[in-house]
Amino acid sequence: MSVVRAPSASLTLPMVSSAILHVAVLALVVYRAAAPAKALPPLYRVELIAAPAGERAAGVVTETPAPLVETKAPPAPESKRTVATKAAPKKAPKKAPKPTKAVTPNVTPTFTPQKSAASPKAGGGAQGRTGTDVANVLTAGIEFPFPGYLNNVVRQIALQFEVPANAQLLVAEVAFLIQRDGTVTSIRLLAKSGSYVFDQSCIGAVEVAGRLRKFGPLPDGFTDDVLPVIFSFDPKRMR
Repeated sequence: MSVVRAPSASLTLPMVSSAILHVAVLALVVYRAAAPAKALPPLYRVELIAAPAGERAAGVVTETPAPLVETKAPPAPESKRTVATKAAPKKAPKKAPKPTKAVTPNVTPTFTPQKSAASPKAGGGAQGRTGTDVANVLTAGIEFPFPGYLNNVVRQIALQFEVPANAQLLVAEVAFLIQRDGTVTSIRLLAKSGSYVFDQSCIGAVEVAGRLRKFGPLPDGFTDDVLPVIFSFDPKRMR
């Protein structure tokens, strides 16, 4: 007669512990798979392009001159010149008066500019070497709704940036964050140029502009609390 024995207590406890451990691992995997990925803020790329030659000065960016419009002076009223007739002898018949000729005055065209700019220029040339009149702003899939703010960022960094000698073939990128109050944090070299002097000049331009609070607070309509920016320095595009 065969006897069926119950499982030993020494084997039951490990089996139960193993089953609980497998269930816990499976629940952790399912939780991580279902957790949504944290969205990262978009990065806004700014490329610096130089202005025409000229003395550097802080101020507004030079505006494109308005085209000249040719205007003609209104024609003067026509004046008639009457030719007097000579008196004929008493016995001779009178001559008919000659027809009058209309005299047309010469019209001199005048050129009147529609708009003149007398504001101080911000740009570069023989002394500044760095310009700020044009800035290309590239966004990560969306259009930044405040281009004027980024144009000011470009202008302020350009006023602090000095291109080292023999650096025409170098390119570097500096990444930084602009906080809501306009302070600049997390300045780092994103793409090295291969020249320590050039890289430090790029970083220094951002540091000085940020320390002086030249960028100003973020626009009121900008909903994020921080603006990530990648600033590209390319001397080949500078005069």
